[in-house]
Parts: sequence; C-alpha cells; structure tokens
Amino acid sequence: MVKLSVIVPFYNVQQYAPDTLRSLRANAREDFEFILVDDCSRDETPDILARAERELPGAVHVRHEQNGGLATARNTGIDAARGEYLTFLDGDDWLAPGYYEQLLGAIEDLGCDFVRTDHVQCTARARAIHRVPHGRRGVVLNPREAILPADRSTSVDYAYAWAGIYHRRLVDRGLLHFTDGLRTAEDRPWIWKLHREAESFATVGLLGVFYRRGVASSLTQIGDVRQLDFIRAFDQVVVETAQDPDADKLLPKAVRTYCAIISHHLGSIERFEPQVARKLKSMSAAALRRMPQNVLDEALDSMDIQRATRLRRLRRRPAAAGVAA
Repeated sequence: MVKLSVIVPFYNVQQYAPDTLRSLRANAREDFEFILVDDCSRDETPDILARAERELPGAVHVRHEQNGGLATARNTGIDAARGEYLTFLDGDDWLAPGYYEQLLGAIEDLGCDFVRTDHVQCTARARAIHRVPHGRRGVVLNPREAILPADRSTSVDYAYAWAGIYHRRLVDRGLLHFTDGLRTAEDRPWIWKLHREAESFATVGLLGVFYRRGVASSLTQIGDVRQLDFIRAFDQVVVETAQDPDADKLLPKAVRTYCAIISHHLGSIERFEPQVARKLKSMSAAALRRMPQNVLDEALDSMDIQRATRLRRLRRRPAAAGVAA
C-alpha cells in the first residue's frame, strides 16, 4: 500500500528541477511515491525527469503531449496517485529533509480530511515565513468555520495547494481535483470547495516547504493573457458559493476577495501587454456587473477609498460587445 502520493508538475524548469528532485530524495520512503508530471516542457526538463524516474525511489514519470497548465497537470497526478494521502509540490520549489514524514504524522494523529501548513517564501536570498491565517493550531475543526470573517484574511485566502496534505476520501468525494485548464488562480475555486464541502481540517505550525518567488517563467511574473484566468476562477467561486445553503453569509467574503484581486491587478496594470491590459479592464468591468449587486455594494462600502474608487469607476465603464470571462 502506498501511504503518500506527492504530485509534482514541471514545465520548463530545467534550472530548478534538480533542487526539487534532490529534496524529494531527502524525503523518500519505501511507501511514498513521487508522481512527476511533465506538462510538455520544451527545455531539458523531460531529460531531467527521465533520469529521476530511474534514480529517485518511488518516482513515476508522466508526460503530457500538449501543455495544459498547472491545474490539468495536477489532475493528471491525482488520477495516477495510489496513496492513502496526497500532497503537492511545484517543480521549482523544494523541501526540508524529512518534511513529508512529519506532515504525514500530523494528519494521521489528527485524523481529519486535510491539514494546512505554513511555508517559507524565498525571493532571491531573502526568506520570509508565511503562516496559515488561522489562529487555532493542532485542533480539528469544521472547514466552513474558517471561511469568515469577510473583512479579514482567512484560510480560503491562503490557497497554496502544496501547503498541506489531503486524505484520499477527498478524491473519492470529488473535492480534490482542480478546474481543468485554469492557467492561474487554479487554487482559488479548489480551496473554497474544500472549505465548503469537506468535513474536517486542521492547521499545524510545520515548516518544510520552500516556495520560490520571482521565477521568470512563472505566470505571476508574466503579463500575458493567461493571467486573466483569475476572472474565470473567481466567477466559479462566486457561482458555487451562491448555491451554498449559507450563501447569504459566505457570498460577501467571495465577492470582497474577488474585488480585491481585480483591484490588485488594475493597480499593477503596467506589467501587462497593452492588448491584455485593455482586456483586463473590459473583462473586470463585466465581472463586476455579474456579481450580486447588493453584495457588491456592501463590499465596496467596506473597502478603503483608493480601491473602492478604482472599482466604482470600472463598474461605470460601458460594456464592450462580446466581452466574457
């Protein structure tokens, strides 16, 4: 029986993949498997992963013939996974030695559906600890109770899939797969669905994932049209939350977060290609008009003046023909 499946998508990360793979080797155990999903890389990544399949204990190499994006690559890994528990790692990040054994021990001791963990963010030589925005540690709770309040950062805002571990029953219940084809913000509908529909979770103060920021090939650094998938991702969050029995309580959080993300992108619009910047404005204006307008009014009233003014101005923008997320 495989105890833990680690799903690691790779795409054009030849510079970083060796570090990632070395850290996996320092976490290997005879009942762990490492599913290395190459999302049709065009550099030397496929050769690196082919060697890893021979040399890394528990490695399984899967290659996409077409690039599908991070969400699709993770789904490929989930479908191939045999473990009782699953976790994720990105192909340009790395782990502390023995981290997965500690992570597995945490969820087995707690007996819950999923566990969320802190992480270390690495930007060049700088290191910063980022913690799950949830105060109670090591206590099993109802995930729905960690969604609110609407005006503070909560567990659904800490959407990193690799910052945690998940029981296979979540796969069986259809809660662990990502929305296929999302190129960015793929974690957002996923974490909201987990918190709305899973039965139990916990947070633990365990550090061991090192998240590499500022990678030139990362979508967070590229201002092309793929970045606009955040609109499709948050549309899904709002639509699904509106169907929840507690929609009246949860929708203000979903709408306010969506507004904050739109404002964030508008505030750094200069990093987008000109055509993409124009599309960002028109698609964001259309998104504001799709939101429940009474909930949107309350969200804008609760935001700081700079963000609220930016969004109200955008909301008044004339609708462009044929604009959709």
